[in-house]
Amino acid sequence: MYKTLTTLFTVAVLASISSCSTNPVTGASEFSLVSEAQEIAIGEQQYGPSQQTQGGAYIIDRLLQDYVSGVGQTLAALSDRPELPYEFVVLNNAIPNAWALPGGKIAINRGLLVKLDDEAELAAVLGHEIVHAAARHSAAQMTRSTLVGLTAQLATIAAASRGYGELGNMASQLGGAAVMAKYGRDDELESDRYGMGYMAKAGYDPQAAVRLQELFLELSEGRKSDTLSQLFASHPPSAERVAANRDRAGKLPPGERYKERFSRAISQLTHDAPAYKAQEEALAALKEEDAATALKLLDTAVAIQPAESQFWEMRGHAWKMLDKPENAQKAYTTAIRRNPELFSHRFYRGLVRYEQNELESARTDFLTSRALLPTAISAYYLGEIALAENDSDQAIAYFSQAMQGGGGKISSSAYNKLARLELNQQPDKYILSHAYIDKRGYLRVVLRNNTDFPVRSVRLQVAEVINRQVVGSAQLLRQRFDLAAGEQTEFGTGIGPLAQGDQPRQFASRVTLAAPAD
Repeated sequence: MYKTLTTLFTVAVLASISSCSTNPVTGASEFSLVSEAQEIAIGEQQYGPSQQTQGGAYIIDRLLQDYVSGVGQTLAALSDRPELPYEFVVLNNAIPNAWALPGGKIAINRGLLVKLDDEAELAAVLGHEIVHAAARHSAAQMTRSTLVGLTAQLATIAAASRGYGELGNMASQLGGAAVMAKYGRDDELESDRYGMGYMAKAGYDPQAAVRLQELFLELSEGRKSDTLSQLFASHPPSAERVAANRDRAGKLPPGERYKERFSRAISQLTHDAPAYKAQEEALAALKEEDAATALKLLDTAVAIQPAESQFWEMRGHAWKMLDKPENAQKAYTTAIRRNPELFSHRFYRGLVRYEQNELESARTDFLTSRALLPTAISAYYLGEIALAENDSDQAIAYFSQAMQGGGGKISSSAYNKLARLELNQQPDKYILSHAYIDKRGYLRVVLRNNTDFPVRSVRLQVAEVINRQVVGSAQLLRQRFDLAAGEQTEFGTGIGPLAQGDQPRQFASRVTLAAPAD
């Protein structure tokens, strides 16, 4: 019966949110759960956070941003969806990569720009990404991911009514899928093919797309493949793509490469290449906990390009590793002055201030950081500050937000902070129990302390479940229990023997009282 209801509900949901649409690039009919309005909204919503998590916009040479955007907008105007609100950004990221979000939000890393030879190759990259947006490849990926997970999500509905889970927000899930999209073989071939068509319309030499794929294939097979892992994960190169591009290019008119114009546009990146190389070596030194060497390398980087905020943030990390908090704070402050729009500079200065017990200034930094990118870790430290100020309501709110960051140490720590704050009011949220009838017909209970601290005076109620909506009168058990952190125990209640009858009897248990024991 439950499976039938779930299936009907699934059909109803799909009927309400799905439609058949036409691929704007290929003209093929496709099934989609994402409307064009949703597609654009997801791109708008995810574009800023996606940039923040990948180094932010490259701002040393703002003319480079204008140049790349100009090339992109020229191609976008010739695409099959010129009406999309296209945006193009160069990210301050050394990893050679480029990506597109739904609705035409496109990024290319400085690390990929310096591997290109000319403007035509840049056009090949951007044209390829434009097709991903114009052909709704992310929307198709989101649809596939949603269909795979929808039945599992619907299965949590019954549990949600009892407080054990809930159906997540669809838009949020779709947005996450857009950022994580990895394109398949057909999507990549389609983007290559039509992107080369856009290039040709704009007067670029389509042979640049052939050379680009040859380069990527060579790198993927050589020693440099690790540095290109993100690019290859989302845009896997292959000999098939090289051959297809070569065939396609032979059928298109020749065009321009604009090598000198491209060289002028990336001249600042070319000049600063030794500085970024020193930064990479400094990062390797920090991973080896050799902060002194990292600082020497960063001195070299700063001497070449003092305006690069990432160098100053990394200097802050080195000084912090050397237990020089004042120097670290100064370095982070300089990073903020160089680029006030990057969340990480504010967060790391806030962390140093928090560790120095400068709580008010730390709070300001964490809040400013969250305005740029609301991370779980900034919420966690704001919760700690609220705890220090005995503001339990605010602490609960921040620790709850910190738990939304997924698994990991921060989520676990936030959970246990919440447990201490809420245990008196919601003991059954953290002390889990399960009642069942054993083979002899007696009621037993499994009890688990789901926190990292010991608890005492745990009390339980048990009640018979008459049907899914009705629970009989509750009985408070006499026993009280003390549990160590993470401890699970099982005990008999003395209730029974209980006749099963035609319909097996079911019982529910609930923890009504518990307190931290430490």
